[in-house]
Amino acid sequence: MKKFYLTTPIYYVNGAPHIGHAYTSIAADVLARWRRLDGFAVFFLTGTDEHGQKVEKAAAEAGLDTQTFTDLVADDFRAMAAAMGVSNDDFIRTTEARHKRACVALWERLVANGAIYLGHYEGWYAVRDEAFYGEDELVKKPDGTRLAPTGAPVEWVREPSYFFRLSAWQEKLLAFYDQNPDFIAPVARRNEVLSFVRGGLADLSVSRTSFTWGIPVPNDPAHVMYVWLDALTNYITAAGFPDEADPRWPFWPADLHIVGKEIVRFHAVYWPAMLMAAGIAPPKRIYSHGWWTVEGEKMSKSLGNVIDPRQLVAEFGLDPLRYFLLREVPFGNDGDFSRRALINRLNGELANDLGNLAQRTLALIARNCDGRRPAIGERLPVDAALLAAASALPGVLGERLARLAFHEALEEVWKIVRAANAYIDHQAPWALRKTDPARMAVVLRVLADALRVIATVLQPFMPGSMARLLDQLAMPASARDLAALAEDLPEGVDLPAPSGIFPRFVAPVG
Repeated sequence: MKKFYLTTPIYYVNGAPHIGHAYTSIAADVLARWRRLDGFAVFFLTGTDEHGQKVEKAAAEAGLDTQTFTDLVADDFRAMAAAMGVSNDDFIRTTEARHKRACVALWERLVANGAIYLGHYEGWYAVRDEAFYGEDELVKKPDGTRLAPTGAPVEWVREPSYFFRLSAWQEKLLAFYDQNPDFIAPVARRNEVLSFVRGGLADLSVSRTSFTWGIPVPNDPAHVMYVWLDALTNYITAAGFPDEADPRWPFWPADLHIVGKEIVRFHAVYWPAMLMAAGIAPPKRIYSHGWWTVEGEKMSKSLGNVIDPRQLVAEFGLDPLRYFLLREVPFGNDGDFSRRALINRLNGELANDLGNLAQRTLALIARNCDGRRPAIGERLPVDAALLAAASALPGVLGERLARLAFHEALEEVWKIVRAANAYIDHQAPWALRKTDPARMAVVLRVLADALRVIATVLQPFMPGSMARLLDQLAMPASARDLAALAEDLPEGVDLPAPSGIFPRFVAPVG
């Protein structure tokens, strides 16, 4: 069977999950569900990144021991994934024993291959980013203070450190990027990475001695592994590393890592270099998405505008939120969340366009065809044109989703939704009931068949709502994948009583 392995980043547990985390997870979930619909064996991973100085500090501020703190926050991220309808196959935590074993095994391979050596680190370090920065990367303020390019405070650190020989990989990485032009996407992120690597790579500090919350370095427990070496290893841990007889190992190399744009460097530079230095194949693709603002402002605790996506689900429903996040903004660009925009999408495209199309079609079948699926009948060119466009959707969406162009994929579906609404208006089956009942039945069957395709291809985006629509079309569970669309449905099957799929959102009064 065809295999597909994709991941979200593992989320850092120094704070609660927010809409940005939900966005990444939902996007990955859509891809996982699409591949399953297309007959792939899918391994979909998410989880939490739980080591490092920042987590140790957050736990202390919360008045909890670090493991208790990480347990609570990891459980919250797991609950967020479930609340977003995320169909991950595994949830990994970097405090798990399996992960510690994998990190030790990777470290030992790197040492055996001469890729790690002991030295001293001296330079600028941002605790918030868990990242080291060169002097030329810092933002110097008028008062003389320095900030990381992310705006995080930096401090001068000098301590013993193990180093990864990243400098040895500059030309090899550039050759790898050249041979694999789709490895980093979108293009803007690829260009950033190329510029960074061409500018010269320094060896990377991969251990710390100034705190203890991390995985001890083998044979030198005064050091803990740099949090990014630890965190990135999660992707091979979950695939069974170092046990290459594990049934999940054939999924490696991962087909896709989805990450936020702030962590592209770690995934597209450090990660492939470490893997290749250890004799392990790098992942096939890194795709970076943008950030969300809220009503035009950056999310921050001080502004009080950090959105818990579960609150949005409680107010608007899960599928409208999933739809909105992937419809509103091209994946890879920054986006702005606003309640008005979400309500407009829900009431306009979901309730008025698709919901109304389904309700009208199914209600007309219930009233005029004894509630049974009509026969195919003799079709006219106008019927064939609509069905041909609908039948093309799986191929069209497959191409769009391979590029992670979620908004384009949804627009292609909505072209058919709008065409079907125009078709029902022009054919007027309610009028044909009196003048040409045989033609009415053909029209309603065309609409039912178009709805079947629409609901099938939209399952990854809105699994709950589309399951209800397919139920109302009397689609058996065994006939809801892409391959099943090649088969015509039998006529005369009883359809359940129709009910609304997308109720309009009406803002509460007062």
